[in-house]
Amino acid sequence: MAQPTTPTRIGLAGLAVMGQNLALNIAEKGFPISVYNRTTSKVDETVERAKLEGNLPLYGYHDPKSFIQSLQKPRVVIILVKAGAPVDQTIKTLSAYLEKGDCIIDGGNEWYENTERREKEVAELGLLYLGMGVSGGEEGARNGPSLMPGGSFKAYKYIEDIVLKVAAQVDSGPCVTYIGKGGSGNFVKMIHNGIEYGDMQLIAEAYDVLRSVGKLSNEELHSVFTEWNNGELLSFLIEITADIFSIKDDKGDGYLVDKVLDKTGMKGTGKWTVQQAAELSVPAPTIEASLDARFLSGLKEERVEAAKIFKSGGFVDPSTDEPIDKQKLIDDVRKALYAAKICSYAQGMNLIRAKSIEQGWDLKLGELARIWKGGCIIRAIFLDRIKKAYDRNPGLANLLVDPEFAKEIIDRQSAWRSVVCLAINSGISTPGISASLAYFDSYRRDRLPANLVQAQRDYFGAHTYERVDIEGSYHTEWFKLAKQSRI
Repeated sequence: MAQPTTPTRIGLAGLAVMGQNLALNIAEKGFPISVYNRTTSKVDETVERAKLEGNLPLYGYHDPKSFIQSLQKPRVVIILVKAGAPVDQTIKTLSAYLEKGDCIIDGGNEWYENTERREKEVAELGLLYLGMGVSGGEEGARNGPSLMPGGSFKAYKYIEDIVLKVAAQVDSGPCVTYIGKGGSGNFVKMIHNGIEYGDMQLIAEAYDVLRSVGKLSNEELHSVFTEWNNGELLSFLIEITADIFSIKDDKGDGYLVDKVLDKTGMKGTGKWTVQQAAELSVPAPTIEASLDARFLSGLKEERVEAAKIFKSGGFVDPSTDEPIDKQKLIDDVRKALYAAKICSYAQGMNLIRAKSIEQGWDLKLGELARIWKGGCIIRAIFLDRIKKAYDRNPGLANLLVDPEFAKEIIDRQSAWRSVVCLAINSGISTPGISASLAYFDSYRRDRLPANLVQAQRDYFGAHTYERVDIEGSYHTEWFKLAKQSRI
């Protein structure tokens, strides 16, 4: 295996698809890179790809010692292995050969507190540490991802020249910025993934309404989503959805999307997002609905049996309902999807802000929207609007009350309500779109029925309550008063 004549600029350990592609991207941008993997066949495979893809300056190593020794000092190593124990094991293996001042960067989807623990542990060895969220899937990793590095600022400066070139490039610059201290990079990537869950669910619901109620064929759906991708909904997820509707089944008749089993997998970041929402007392109903939808999809066998039981329950069968104005439905669903999407992003941004305040990270929401404009899975033209909203008002309480977004929601709320009502009356569940509407309707009301819930809490648990007209906390003997009134 060919070896470099001078030390390489950076190393990468962990050569699954994301690791291979990121390494090739770094090499293609002109930074000589050393790579290592415990399973050595992956090293050889990556070296071969580097030759085929343009004789890129990528060098493979079969053992950790020679891998580390091939790097220029201070050494910088990116780790891309499965989150959890494999990261700790890889750090242990590599740190045996690293020296004071060297740097480790974890590029996986790691729980932010694990990153903070590791940063402290390697600091005792004199090493620097970054937890860097990487979004964009295998295509993004190869051609330009969105990068979210957090942790040691000194470590970030070591790799700044590399990440500025490797990241996706958009009109406002490279899709990377130093996120903040500690595990902030991993936390921001986790919320990105939570927003992604919400986005995907909202799109799936739009598809369900158009297909089940509007009777749109896959050809028509392809056309609709392609058109949507030329307007306000322009985004990676809408683009790939349009593509999916055009793919014919290579193992039988019809379209492939209709043969895909309706059970959704997950790797945990959506669940972490919802857990954090609960911990921080930040409402995130759209993201929560998307997670519940995945859990419900997993009950395939139970759903098949339930469908038999409820077949004769008098439910509306959308396939036999009255003819519908397709064009109006398409337009209404587009508006509902856009309005619901605003709510989903508002929830994600509020989660990041709450955590930033709790941890003292001082995260800049507008800058996060900017680095998500390219490379990542949730990249969308819409993010430019979010960046501008936070530029106008960095202390914006909620995206919903930004003047531009508020106007857009007002303009679309009639169509949004119409879609939710139509879905309900057709027996089609739209948990994400409905949860977004409920979130909006609750947030825009100056008085909610929470007064009754608080009265109930005081009745059975003496939890006290505040009044709207007099300062202070109050407790009422509700039971005694109710008993007297019944006499």
